[in-house]
Amino acid sequence: MAADNGPIARETVAIRRADGESRTLAASLPRLVLEARRIAANVIHGLHGRRRAGSGESFWQYRRFVSGEPSQNVDWRRSARDDHLYVREQEWEAAHTVWIWPDRSPSMAFASRQARESKLEHSLIVAFALAELLVAGGERVGIPGLMPPTASRSVIDKMAQAMLHDDAARLSLPPSFVPSSLAEIVVLGDFWSPIAEIRTMLAGLSASGAHGTLVQIVDPAEETFPYSGRIEFVEPEGFGVITAGRAESWAADYTTRLALHRDQIRDETNRLDWLFTTHSTDRSAAELLLFLHAGMTASKLGVRSSTIKAGPAA
Repeated sequence: MAADNGPIARETVAIRRADGESRTLAASLPRLVLEARRIAANVIHGLHGRRRAGSGESFWQYRRFVSGEPSQNVDWRRSARDDHLYVREQEWEAAHTVWIWPDRSPSMAFASRQARESKLEHSLIVAFALAELLVAGGERVGIPGLMPPTASRSVIDKMAQAMLHDDAARLSLPPSFVPSSLAEIVVLGDFWSPIAEIRTMLAGLSASGAHGTLVQIVDPAEETFPYSGRIEFVEPEGFGVITAGRAESWAADYTTRLALHRDQIRDETNRLDWLFTTHSTDRSAAELLLFLHAGMTASKLGVRSSTIKAGPAA
C-alpha cells in the first residue's frame, strides 16, 4: 500500500516527531536559570498581592465588554447605569494563562535543503517545549480554538492529541477569541498573510488588554531567495503557480517586499506593545525557546523592553 504523502499525513509525522524532540529540548535547558526566574516572579506577586482579574471569588473591578466575548459575561445591573456594557472581574487567584498557537497551514510544510526541518516541525517543537516549561513553572497553557487552558504535566500529550484529532481547516492565523486581559499569547507562523489580515488579528487579540508575541518562522530560502534560472513557484494554499524565466532577477524586489512586510508587522506590534521577532529554521530551536521564556518572565514583571523586542534573530 502506497504511503499517504498528503498535507494531513505530513502534519501527523511532524507532530509525532516534534513531540519527542520538544521533551528533549525542554529537559536540556538550564533548570536553575528557569527556577530563579520563576521564584523572582512569585516574589513580585507576593509583594504586590494578587490584585488581578481571574477566577477568584472577590470582586476586583468592572471593565468594558469586548465585542466577541460571551454575552453572559455582561453585568447587566452595572451596565444599566451607563450607555456601555460592563463585565465584572474577580480578583486573580489562578495561574497565569498562556495561549500558544502554532500555524499548521500548508505553507508551513515547506523545507529547503538549507533547513534542519520544515517550518511546521520547527514551530511545533518550540510550542510543545514552551508549554512544558510554562506548566512546570505553574502556568496554564491553551491553544486557541483547540484546547482549553490546562496545567497538566502531560500538556505535550494533550496538545499533540488535540492537533491529531483536529479536522478543521488549517488556517494561517489564529481564530478570533477573547483572551483575558492578563493572558499572554504566542503566535508561531510564517505570517505571509496580507498585512490587513494580520492587523485585524492583532486588533482582536489585544482588544481585552492581553499582550503577546508574534514569531515569524521562516525557511532560509525564504530569507535569501537563492533561486536562478527558470523556476516554477507553487503556492501551497491554493493560489496557483507562477513561473519565473530568470528567477534571479526577482531577488531584489523580493527582499524589498519582505522588509516592507516585516516593517508593517513590527509597526502594528509596537503600537500595541506586543513583541515581534523572526526566526529561521536553520537556527537552534533552543535559542528561540529561551527568548520566549525570557519574554514571558519579563511580561509577568511588567517589563516590555527594547532589548526583548530585538529578538534572537530579528
